[in-house]
This record gives sequence, structure tokens and C-alpha cells, in this order.
Amino acid sequence: MYNGFYNLPRNPFEISPDPYFYYATERHNEALAILIYAAVRRKGFVVVTGEVGTGKTLLVRCLLQALHRNQIEVAFIFNPILPVVEFLSQVLTDLGLPSPGSTKSEMLSQLNNYLLERESRGRTTALVVDEAQLLSCELLEEIRLLTNLETTQHKLLQIVLVGQPELDQKLDSPELRQLKQRIGMRCRLEPLGPEQLRGYIQRRLELAGANSHATTLFSEGAIAAILRFSRGIPRLVNILCENALISGYSMQAKQITPDMVAEAAADLCIDEMIVSSTSEVEDLGGLKGLMKTVSHG
Repeated sequence: MYNGFYNLPRNPFEISPDPYFYYATERHNEALAILIYAAVRRKGFVVVTGEVGTGKTLLVRCLLQALHRNQIEVAFIFNPILPVVEFLSQVLTDLGLPSPGSTKSEMLSQLNNYLLERESRGRTTALVVDEAQLLSCELLEEIRLLTNLETTQHKLLQIVLVGQPELDQKLDSPELRQLKQRIGMRCRLEPLGPEQLRGYIQRRLELAGANSHATTLFSEGAIAAILRFSRGIPRLVNILCENALISGYSMQAKQITPDMVAEAAADLCIDEMIVSSTSEVEDLGGLKGLMKTVSHG
């Protein structure tokens, strides 16, 4: 709708997790490198958490691309609300294996044989679970037991769990203390800070094919308004920018203003964040970086 008016060959603010629009902050790149390193070097278990909309699924998509480039076979589970047997069946299916039967022992035997065969050829295999906060404690325990598939030197299956902060709460519960001890690395995604948010918007516009005038498409006031309404959550940033561009197009405005952002937020029923000072805005944005990494769980 607005693409032609703003000279944009493609939509810059789609909410789908497209790796093409990956915004590479220094710390974000560092976090992705840690995940890739953990899988390639067979560190076993990694956990990534973050609030809704902070870019977890996009990070997973970038990770999957990197693992495939490193010839690592991946089972990717994006809907983990499954009984144990169905979960294992889905893992086998994702790895291209026929399910040998309906019992857990048969499936585990099939998986173990497959992993050993890949290990004999020097190949690595990974299991990536998105929305992992939805995993039941029973299934989390079964995933822990998968880490028992190993040689004397390293784990046969590299496991990455990605989920909302509720996943951290589950992993810190007493009944899952054995699983917690298996975690080699834990990462947490945080909202974008003011400078990161400005760079995020500009980078999206550039990747969408915007010309040199893209730097002024969103006024400084509009960017500040986006920060207030989005709280630095990338998904909300995308939604607000998309709707503000539609509003700007409808008014034939060459620049997005704070009022357009506020109108978009009102239409979407997004409340403004109230802050008392500039320093409070900076603190909320998390200028210490997009990613906080805690090693050795």
C-alpha cells in the first residue's frame, strides 16, 4: 500500500521472523555466536529466554541457518505441547527417520542408533525447541535424559531450549534441579535501547531498499514515541512502524511524526510508557546490550 509512496521495494516491518532482517548489534551477534559455538563444539545444553516479542524466534531462524551451513542436522520443534511419545516421534520425523513403533524405548533406540551413525562420520546433531516454556515438567525430564546419549568424549545430541521467562522459572524449580545442572550456557534477550531502536528502524528501511532519504523518514520525535509505546520490544516496534507508515501514506506525509505513531498506538490499544526522566528511558532500553549471557547455568 505505502511502498510506492515511500519508494520501498518491500515491506520493512513485517512481523514474520525473517533472517534477512536480522539486526546485528554487537551483543546480539555475540549471543548468536555462543549458540553456534555450543552446538558445533558439542557443549550439550543451552537455554535462551526473553519476553514476548524480543526476537527469540528470529534468533532461532538465524541459528538454524548457521547450523545447516555447518552440516549439523537439526530437529526443530516449534509446538512442544505434546505427550512424550508424540514429541519423540516428531523429533525422529524432523530428522528424516521413520518411526519404528509406538513405544518410547523403540524410538529412543532408533534415535541412539542414528546419532551413533552420524558420530562415526564426525557429524553433529541438534534438537532446537521453540516456545519451550510450554514444555511439561515430564517432557523436560525426558529431554534431560536425552543428554545421556553420549560417548566417552561428548554428547551425541546438542539441545537448545528457547522460551519466555517462565522457562527460567521452571528450570529453577527443585524438581528440575538435575536438568538445571546439565545446562552449559544460559542467555537472555532484552528490549532494545534508544540507540539500538534507532539503528533497528534505519537498518530495516535500508534492507527494504529505502534510498538515502530513509534516515529522515521517521522523525526523531517519532522514534522517541515508538520507544515509549513499544518499550523497546522489536515486535511492537514493527507493528507501530507499519501502522504509522500506513497512516502517513493516507495523509500523503513524507515524514512520520509523533502524532502518527500515537494514532497508530491508540488504534492498536497500546498504552504509552510513562517515564519521569531521560535516564529512566535509557535504563528501560537496556543500553548494556540486547543480550545478557550467563555461562554455566
